Amino acid sequence: MAVADNQPSGGAPQRAHPSKTAMSIDVPDSPERFARELQARFLQSEKEGFVPWTDAELDAWALRLFSLQVAGNPAYGAWCRAGGRDPSAVSDWRAIPAVPTDAFKALDLTSLRPTDRTACFHSSGTTGQTLSQHHHSEASLELYRASLGPWFRHHLLDGFPRIEEPGARPVFVNLVPEPSLAPNSSLAFMLGAVTAAHGSADSVFVGRIAADGGWDVELERAVALPGNLAEEGRAVVVLGTAFGFVHLLDALAARNRKLRLPAGSRAMETGGYKGRSRTMPKADLHRAIRDGLGVPDAALVTEYGMSELGSQAYDRVAVPGGSTDTPRLLRFPPWCRARIVSSETGDAVAVGEMGVVRVLDLANVWSVAAVQTGDIARRHADGFELIGRAVDAEPRGCSLMAT
Repeated sequence: MAVADNQPSGGAPQRAHPSKTAMSIDVPDSPERFARELQARFLQSEKEGFVPWTDAELDAWALRLFSLQVAGNPAYGAWCRAGGRDPSAVSDWRAIPAVPTDAFKALDLTSLRPTDRTACFHSSGTTGQTLSQHHHSEASLELYRASLGPWFRHHLLDGFPRIEEPGARPVFVNLVPEPSLAPNSSLAFMLGAVTAAHGSADSVFVGRIAADGGWDVELERAVALPGNLAEEGRAVVVLGTAFGFVHLLDALAARNRKLRLPAGSRAMETGGYKGRSRTMPKADLHRAIRDGLGVPDAALVTEYGMSELGSQAYDRVAVPGGSTDTPRLLRFPPWCRARIVSSETGDAVAVGEMGVVRVLDLANVWSVAAVQTGDIARRHADGFELIGRAVDAEPRGCSLMAT
C-alpha cells in the first residue's frame, strides 16, 4: 500500500488505442468508457486486498487518461501544450503535468459541458478566501463513490460482523451538516455516501450551517446521542472535522462528562479548524478524543482529502484493541500515487526529507488527474507524514492542522 514512487502490482488495463467491436468498427476512447473500466478495477483491487499496482499498470491507465484530458479539457490541454507536454512527449506517469490546487480557483479545469454539471465541490477555507471549484456530473459522482467506498471500508469498517446486514450496521454520528445543507462540500458528500451505504437507519448528522455560513455542531444533540448509544451497547462510528471534535469534547468537558463508547466503536477525524474553534496539535486532539469518548488510539483514524481529488488517504486501519506500534503514515489507494517533491525542482525528495505533496488520482477522470497541493509532508518508505501548509499557501480544509 505504499504511496512512494516504487509502488508495485495488478493487471494492465486496456491501452489507449481504440479497440474493435465484433464488426471491426473503431470505437473511440471516452471518459465514460474509461470510468466504467476503472470502476471495475476498483472492485477488483478491493477483492485482491489492495495489492499495489505496478508502474506499468499505472502508466497504462494514467497515460490513457492524460490523452483524454488534454483532448477534452480545454484549459488543461492549452496549459500542457504551451509547456510542450502533450501526450506525444510524455511516456511516464511521473511526467504528467501536475496542476496546482490554486489553479482550480482561476480556471475551469473540467471536460464537462455546463449542461452536464450537476454538482460543484468547493475547497474549504477561512473567510475571505477564493475557493477552488471541482465540477461533477452524475457519472463523475458515481465514480467518486466507487473510489471512496473501498478505501473507507478497509480503514474504518474492518472487523464489523455481517456488515452487509442492516441490523448489524454501526451507528454513524457525523459531526458535519447533512449533504443537502452543504451541497458544495466534498466531505459532506463523502460522509453522506458512506453513511447511506454502511450506517444504521438511525445514523445522524449533527452538524449545522452557522449564521456566518460556516459549520457548527448542534451540541445538545451531539452530546446526548453518543451517550444514549453507549448505554445501548451499539457500536458507533464518529466522523468529523477536527473543529467538530473540539466542539463536542469542549461541550462534554463543560458538563463534566466523559463517554465510553461501546466495544468496536471507532472515530475518523479530518480537516483543520478554519477559525471555527480553538486549535490543538494533532497528538493533543487524539489524546482528547481517547479521553473524552473512550475510543482507543488503535480505533482512531485520520483522513486526508480535498475537493480537487476523487480519492482519500488514511493513516491507519481502525482495529479496536489492536496494536498502536505502527507509525501513523498517510496512504492513498492503489489507483493513486502521492509523491513528495521539491518545490524548487519538482523531483521526488529522498526518504526522510520534506517536500510538497503531489498526487496522481485516476478517479479525477473529468478534471485533472495530476494535482500539486500546497501541503508539506515528510516522505517515508511506505507513506507520508503531513507537516502543514507551505509558507505562501492559504490555510484550508484538510491541512490546516500541522502534525
